Amino acid sequence: MAYEEVKVQTPLYLKILPVLSICAFFGSWEFIVKTGIVPSTMLAAPSEVIKLFIVKLTDPNPDGAVLSQHAWISLKEAGIGYLLSLLVGLPLGLTMGWFTTVRGLFRPVFELIRPIPPIAWIPLCIFWFGIGLWGKVFIIWIAGIVPCVINAWVGVGMTNPTLIQMARTYGASDWQIFTKICVPSALPMVFGALQIALAYCWTNLVGAELLAADQGLGFLISMGRRLALPQMVVLGMVTVGIGGAVIGVLIDAVEKRLLAGIRR
Repeated sequence: MAYEEVKVQTPLYLKILPVLSICAFFGSWEFIVKTGIVPSTMLAAPSEVIKLFIVKLTDPNPDGAVLSQHAWISLKEAGIGYLLSLLVGLPLGLTMGWFTTVRGLFRPVFELIRPIPPIAWIPLCIFWFGIGLWGKVFIIWIAGIVPCVINAWVGVGMTNPTLIQMARTYGASDWQIFTKICVPSALPMVFGALQIALAYCWTNLVGAELLAADQGLGFLISMGRRLALPQMVVLGMVTVGIGGAVIGVLIDAVEKRLLAGIRR
């Protein structure tokens, strides 16, 4: 007997609620600024932010670059640092989770560096790299590598011991158990690390650009503060939020496709 898939219809009010919530939020924001409840020198109204957004698409003044240039610089810095954190952190975490020699060699250094906030590295990065690309890439890499190592390490530790014992019974080597059992078992935690590392990298990028940069979204926010332009500060913040959300959705889509392929 064949069963037809039952599709549950989402009630109309549940579809409308998010739209109403957003409209109410921005409407309230516009109201409290326009009526003077909050002075416009302290918070820009959404309409002012939209006007500045349109201007910054083509006008580099007063911060020296159009919005697309700032966004591209931030994406490039975040992308390089993020990829490096994955390339180093995930293999390191996976091998630390299984091989005691690797864990004994790297865990003390990792535990020493892990509690240090990435922003604390900024003064040294300025000495080493100046305020260019690679200083911020280093900070982003430091921020992203921690969740990568931890998630991969924990993922290996969650491997079913029965599977490991069975593999040993049939004569599998440590390397075969690691590659054929531990790594596939750790994949859900590894994909979780992609999202967590992205959040760490993106937020620390903004912090780095606030303190040491001449372009980027964090620099845009910093210039808005220096020039007493709250609409520029809010524009930078909104752009950062939208950029992070879009990247997160893309990573989530890739994760679902890869996991679906593995389960087949």
